[in-house]
Amino acid sequence: MNVSLRDPNLIMKLSRLGSFHQSRLSFLRSFLSEFKDWEYKRDLFDLDKKGHGTAVYSFTKKKRVYSLVCFANKIDDDERSDRVIATKWDAAFTLHDGIPLKKDIDRLKNEVPKQEVGRLSYKELTLSRANKSVRIFDHVVDSLSKGKQPNLDILEKVGYLYRTTAVYGSGKFGLADRFRIKNRDEINGPFRLEMMLVYLVRQFTFDQVNHVAKNRNPKLAVKLDPKICKNLGIGNSTGLGMAPFIVNHPTLLNNWILCRETALKKIRELKIIDIKDSDLFKECVRNSIKNITSWNTESEYQIKKIKFLLRDIRKFIDFLENEFNFQKNYPFNSLYLWLEKETCEECVEYIVSLMMEPFGEIINPLVKEMSSDEEKYFNIPTNRTIEDLIGILEKKYSNILKIDFDKKENYKKFWFISKNKEEPRLADRFEESGSDLEQPLAIARDIKRLYKKTLLAKKSLKIGKFLINNSDLRHVVRRAFVIEKFPYSEIQDNTISENIVPIDMLRLKLSFFGALKFDPRSDKWLRICMFQGAPLPGELKDFDEQWVYKS
Repeated sequence: MNVSLRDPNLIMKLSRLGSFHQSRLSFLRSFLSEFKDWEYKRDLFDLDKKGHGTAVYSFTKKKRVYSLVCFANKIDDDERSDRVIATKWDAAFTLHDGIPLKKDIDRLKNEVPKQEVGRLSYKELTLSRANKSVRIFDHVVDSLSKGKQPNLDILEKVGYLYRTTAVYGSGKFGLADRFRIKNRDEINGPFRLEMMLVYLVRQFTFDQVNHVAKNRNPKLAVKLDPKICKNLGIGNSTGLGMAPFIVNHPTLLNNWILCRETALKKIRELKIIDIKDSDLFKECVRNSIKNITSWNTESEYQIKKIKFLLRDIRKFIDFLENEFNFQKNYPFNSLYLWLEKETCEECVEYIVSLMMEPFGEIINPLVKEMSSDEEKYFNIPTNRTIEDLIGILEKKYSNILKIDFDKKENYKKFWFISKNKEEPRLADRFEESGSDLEQPLAIARDIKRLYKKTLLAKKSLKIGKFLINNSDLRHVVRRAFVIEKFPYSEIQDNTISENIVPIDMLRLKLSFFGALKFDPRSDKWLRICMFQGAPLPGELKDFDEQWVYKS
């Protein structure tokens, strides 16, 4: 049986993309698999009694070494902020290429805590900072120093000791440009080094809390139980700064989605399923209930989504255990078709992720296809004709061409860069000033403008000649020729409509990162947890690939 890839006009809608969840394709999970046979080591741990100072952690294989350099700083409570424009953090980090010498550490000690204001070198690959969840950190220190483990109910409500506010790479602030490292086999997947930084930061938080507790009460203090460590991750606060990424990297977005869609297609095409694979799938579905029911959020929007997801997952489990027979041919295709008919979008995409769990032989080769050499597709084929362009627009943007941009609700919002926050923001065009500084993120509107212009031009006109008088549309002409080759490169929705839910864009990207427990604080920013339940460094050589569903 040949199953078609799912229609981009369906899958690339924001409501569907905002229903994606982590899977075996997610970057933090593929990072763990890639680095499980590397040697982990804590090379330096020079902290004072209060936990301030310098630490270095490394992963080594043959002659390749990656070193996380940590700087824990003393700051006052009123100086702690999750804003990217903050100037002080509890800790700052960089991933160094190789083994840092003393002179490197001295240089980094002066620059890394400054973050954006500092300057790194080609020896540094990623940069980040993080703040304590002060209440949780202090509770853990207090408990350990008294010889007892912390209260699990308190920990579960947050799920981390620290949360990051940004992780930078690829040439920002003097960091190494991607071209220097992109051909290394071990970082073939996207955001591999960013995931490494976050993972090692997680271990630093455990070491720091143990150290502070020990110094507070040397005779009585105990270490944080490894089982508790394992169930703590690293938090992250993510705002609209992440949203433009998926608009500005169309071929990369395509490759992420295409790999996911290809995985689903191949799994649906499996005629016979081994009983151990069907049992593993069912076990993961059942265990995932704990993950869903442990989300803590005050967002009415997210509470409603969780409610419907939980309802439909339970409905699916009942169907799976009481009505469905895995011995029939093409069982996963039957399951998928049932899901689309009987459950909400969120449940469909949640189960699509779970379907990948038993099939490493399908997923692992796809992981290596998720990067993109974007510059290769940047040039516009100026010798093509307007007739070619019209054909692409009508075929690839059929839903977008139906949008009436003369109606205010369809162009009510605009994207801009905040001068104060130095981040992308979304504003109301009719109530706020600044639309003259609008960022080119309204792709649907610009595609419609392009289409109207092409209908007025001669069909035989070359694209190069067309652009002489329409240079303001160059960005969408380029996108049209990109989507011709990359069907999942474009969000098939209006990013400036009255009804846009920006966190759908954030959730899409974060699901590929491997985030758990989305907690929106508004429709424009949310908190997540990364690596919660993941193996500790000492367990990497032989860890359970389904750790997400075991905690």
